[in-house]
Order: sequence, then structure tokens, then C-alpha cells
Amino acid sequence: MASQELDVWSLAFGSKGIVFFVLLILIFFSLASWAVIIWKFIELKRAKNACDEFLTAFWQAKRLDQLYEEAASVEGNPVVEVFAAGYREAEHVLQVRSKNTSVESSVLSAELSGVESVERALRRAANHEISNLERLITFLATTASATPFIGLFGTVWGIMNSFRNIGSQGAAGLAVVAPGISEALIATALGLAAAIPAVIAYNHFQNQIKVLSDDIENFTADFLNLVGRHFMSM
Repeated sequence: MASQELDVWSLAFGSKGIVFFVLLILIFFSLASWAVIIWKFIELKRAKNACDEFLTAFWQAKRLDQLYEEAASVEGNPVVEVFAAGYREAEHVLQVRSKNTSVESSVLSAELSGVESVERALRRAANHEISNLERLITFLATTASATPFIGLFGTVWGIMNSFRNIGSQGAAGLAVVAPGISEALIATALGLAAAIPAVIAYNHFQNQIKVLSDDIENFTADFLNLVGRHFMSM
């Protein structure tokens, strides 16, 4: 076989049957994982910058209603979504309480009920936003864990074919064995090429999501404390 026919691309595109199918699967995983990596990198970077900007604006704001109106047009900011959910619930609780001032009830229980309602709304919104941040991350974990084994399967299958060709031709020279072995090993190499970036990106994104989750949790606690003090002062 001529030397130019032993380059990687010639061997990959010249493969047949199961090995070729395995290579197609690995190429799909590799391209899809890179698309996810680029998309999540942009999404998480924007979310972190937006969260930092909003938290600064939140602590500098003098009126929450003005901040809520300004935040209404903001999209893709998880802390803003949590704040909006908590603010709407706090307003709803205040409206209900203002309509029921004639009803005699325990002031303490009413305060606790209002705070708990706001807390539930905040927790619901926080869980929803964290789930959104984690979207497609599992695909990277699947790529990182599955593609080496898929590539290994393609290699084993290709080596089996090579040995079968040796048996059918009755010769075991290097010229007979080398192309088949090289073709088979491409599957393992491609599996690792898909898995390594995926596992690095997965760990990096998990760390970024943990930082954003901490920001959301801290904001939830601070906002709840603020609402609690407001209810107590009424």
C-alpha cells in the first residue's frame, strides 16, 4: 500500500462497516460537545457578569419597586428572575394582608405566613434557574464517559477484521496487518479526542454553576431577610 494511503484521513474515510459507523458516532459526539462547550461558555459568562451587575444595583437601590421595573426588561439573568419572583410574591402577600385588615388573626402567624410564601417563591425560582444553568451539562458528562468505550469498541472490531483478513490471505506481513490496525486505532484516538475536551469543560462549567448557585442562594437569604424585616416593621 502506498504511503499516502496510510495517513489518518485516508484510513478514516476508507474504513468500512462497523468501524466506519463508530467513527461517524464519535464525530457526532465531538461536534455536538464542542457546540455545547461554546454555547455554555458564552451563556455562563454572560450570566455571571449580569448577576454581578444586578447584585451591585440591588444593594445600591433605594426603592425595590423601581429596581423591579428596571429588571423587567432583563433576560438571561438568574438572580433577576429570583428577585422578580420574590418581589411579586411579597407584593401579593401585602395586597392580601391589606384587604384582610378587618379579620382578626395572629400578627405573628401572619408575618410568618408571608415570609414563608416569599421563601417558597424564591426557592422555586432559584431551583428553576439552577436547572436552566445545568441544561446540556449532562451531555458533556455522557460524551466524556461514553466516547472512549465507543472508540475502544471500534478498535476491537477493526482488529478482529484485520486478523480475519490475515487468515483469509494466508499472510501476516506488516503490509497486510498495518493498514487494518491503524484504521482500528483511529477509533480509539477519536474517542479520546471527543472525551478529553468534554471532561475538562464539564468540570469547568460545574465550578462556574456552583459559583452562580452560591450567588443565588446568598441573594435569596439576603432578600428573605429584607422582606422579613419589612413585614415585622408593619
